[in-house]
Amino acid sequence: MRTKTGGPPPTALEVSRRTFIASVGVGVVGAAALEKGVAAQAPRLGAGDTRAMRLRVNGRERQIEVAANTTLLEALRDQLELTGTKPGCERGECGACTVLVGDEARYACLTLALEVEGAEITTVEGLMRGEALGDVQQAFVERDAFQCGYCTSGQVMAVEALLRRSPDPSAAEVREGVSGNLCRCGAYPHIFDAADLAARRRRGQEG
Repeated sequence: MRTKTGGPPPTALEVSRRTFIASVGVGVVGAAALEKGVAAQAPRLGAGDTRAMRLRVNGRERQIEVAANTTLLEALRDQLELTGTKPGCERGECGACTVLVGDEARYACLTLALEVEGAEITTVEGLMRGEALGDVQQAFVERDAFQCGYCTSGQVMAVEALLRRSPDPSAAEVREGVSGNLCRCGAYPHIFDAADLAARRRRGQEG
C-alpha cells in the first residue's frame, strides 16, 4: 500500500494515532454543540434576577424566591429559618451543613437550591417526632457524642443517611459513613458509639 504522496505506508501506530485524534476532535465538536443546545433550552437568570421555586423540606412544600447561585444552605437558613443546618467551611470540607436529598447525604453549601427542586429534603429538624428526638438524635445525647455541638447536626444527618442504606453497619462502615464530617473537638469514639446504638435500636435489639 502507498500513500497519496508516494511515501511509505503508515504504520499501525500512526493509523491508530490519527484515528484517535480524529475521533477526539469529533467528540469535542459534538460535545460543544450539545452543550450549546442544552444551554439554549435552559432558562437563564441574570445577575440579581430571582425566580419562584417549590422546595419540599421535611415533608412540607414551601415556595421561595431564589437566584441562580442561591445554595440550599442559604435557602434553608435564610428563607425557611431551618437553622439546624450549619454553615461551616462552606466549601464542602467540614460537613456541618449535611442534609438528606432523598436518602443520600449532601453538603447543602455545595448544592444549588434549583438543583433539588422537587426532591425530598430532610434537615435535622425533620428527624424529630413531634417534640421528641429522633432515634439518632437521642443516641447522640445518650452517648455524649458532641462537645461544642457545632458539627453535631451534620454528624447526625450523616449517620441517618448511613442507617437508611445500611441498617446493620459494621464499625468500618460507620467510620466511612461519617468520614466526610469533621469534629474539631475529637468526639469520634462517642459518635461511633451513638451510630451503633441507633442502629441496634432500629433493629429492635435495644429498647
